Amino acid sequence: MDRLWQDANAIISSSLKAVLPDEAVHQALENHGMQGDIYLLAVGKAAWQMANAAYESIGQSIRDGIVITKYDHSQGPIGNLTIYEAGHPVSDDNSYAATQAALDMVAGLSADDNVLFLISGGGSALFEKPLIPAAEMQDITRQLLACGADIVEMNTVRKRLSAVKGGRFAEACPAKINAVVLSDILGDPLDMIASGPAAPDASTCEQAMAIAEKYSLRLSAEALSLLSKETPKQLDNVESHVVGSVKHLCTAAAVKAEELGYEPCILTDQLCCEARDAGSFLASIAKSHACDGKALAFIAGGETVVHLTGKGKGGRNQELALAAAEGIAGLDNVLVFSAGSDGTDGPTDAAGGMVDGYTAARLADKGIRISDVLAENDAYNALGTVDGLIMTGPTGTNVNDVAVVLIS
Repeated sequence: MDRLWQDANAIISSSLKAVLPDEAVHQALENHGMQGDIYLLAVGKAAWQMANAAYESIGQSIRDGIVITKYDHSQGPIGNLTIYEAGHPVSDDNSYAATQAALDMVAGLSADDNVLFLISGGGSALFEKPLIPAAEMQDITRQLLACGADIVEMNTVRKRLSAVKGGRFAEACPAKINAVVLSDILGDPLDMIASGPAAPDASTCEQAMAIAEKYSLRLSAEALSLLSKETPKQLDNVESHVVGSVKHLCTAAAVKAEELGYEPCILTDQLCCEARDAGSFLASIAKSHACDGKALAFIAGGETVVHLTGKGKGGRNQELALAAAEGIAGLDNVLVFSAGSDGTDGPTDAAGGMVDGYTAARLADKGIRISDVLAENDAYNALGTVDGLIMTGPTGTNVNDVAVVLIS
């Protein structure tokens, strides 16, 4: 079992390293073709890392720049760039101030200028100028999070309530935009990553209204009216490049697992369901193959969701792992882990959770029932009592999550 834990940590470390944005940004800018002054704007959880890599590549050409990232995700000054830290997953006053600063920076540019727009997951909350009162925008975001809406549904609604989402930033920007994108959404849809501030919007008003009805969202008359106003469907000043995604994350996990002697199988890079259902599903796979006599690694990438039923502390990866612990209870050659590539799972300082066949028993010895923990959404505290939290710290990247079943 100790070997399984060591191998799991090695797979986590190796796969995260493979999707750090540094090399991807360097390659994207190697032959960028931008002439004249460049104005940099980086938004998202990986904004600092992407901006730092860009500055190392073309810093001498960057006239001005703004970086907007999550609290505690900045790693220090970068040349002449102004760095903001702001709220995630719910926008706050710093989000609004930073976004306004970005709009002010590009307002006076011309068609001869260039904006290097570095986009990563988390930008939906960090890059925001609401068209409704900020308090209502925050409330709508919380409603969507609490009801278990997936990221595409969330962004379909939020982009219509914003002055910068759904292509509206690019529409307001007079300069040419070169967007370098780190994808955190399954299938890499440009109009959904960070709510598509520089991409033509493929979603429709009808879809937004259907989502509001599906989840019985509490919306003001003003918000309802905005849901019926279409977003830009064509933008002529943007060129976009996706440089990293969950596919890279899963492939890197498989490569490392094979190096360690496991036979890897990537089940999917499109995992999208309830976190606890995903945990139960992976546990069922473990039970099917635990007696095969082979060292196996089953890998699933994507982004699960959590329906909040309690007031505990946790995240989707921790909840997935804890749900899997129930299913693999008693198996002495199985480990399951799930981790977010950004290093922060939900509103916690953990990247995710790791469990084995003895986790359920260890929790029971402490008087903790997994079913009670899941009902209260308190996976963080439960896993913390049995050393089951994955702690990486902020990684500087954000390309969804990876969950792995290891069988020795």
